[in-house]
Amino acid sequence: MTPSGGEKPTLRILIADEAAAPRDQLAALVCELGHEVAVAGGPDVDVALVALGADRDDALHRISKLVHEAACPVIAVLHEQDAPFVAEAARRGVYACITHDDADELRGAIEIVLHRFAEVQNLHLSVDRRAQIERAKGILMERHHVAADEAFELLRRHSQQTRHKLSDVARAVEESHLLLPGPDV
Repeated sequence: MTPSGGEKPTLRILIADEAAAPRDQLAALVCELGHEVAVAGGPDVDVALVALGADRDDALHRISKLVHEAACPVIAVLHEQDAPFVAEAARRGVYACITHDDADELRGAIEIVLHRFAEVQNLHLSVDRRAQIERAKGILMERHHVAADEAFELLRRHSQQTRHKLSDVARAVEESHLLLPGPDV
């Protein structure tokens, strides 16, 4: 939901817990914060909460699955300190752990994980753009028999002349190079 004025947006928060009582407690807490409880995972979920219940392996499995899908950051909810569980959850990619069903603690954790998740996503995009530029440079080096710095200059110049982002020019080179004649033609 889009914020109006200075209000924060309503988030969709998935509660990945099989036990009804902890799930209901977390749902009440999520609603108290003004957010919406998501009934299923998917691309529209902003944060996932995984409560540690009686089955540690199940909670760790749910964390692994949610992190692998990489749709949103995951927060583990514990009812008491459990250093071995926290260490394993961290190894599996959880973004935060909280130890109380407390609105302020959850609010703070959500703020932190959303910022960190956005930073990680931006880093992945940056690495992907860099790799795409490098692949385009390789194509230009082969087709034009030029060095890497000259290939980059071709990309940069075309980007400036056409007012397209360098990454967009690189993507166009990569997507269309098979349509162009080879270097020996």
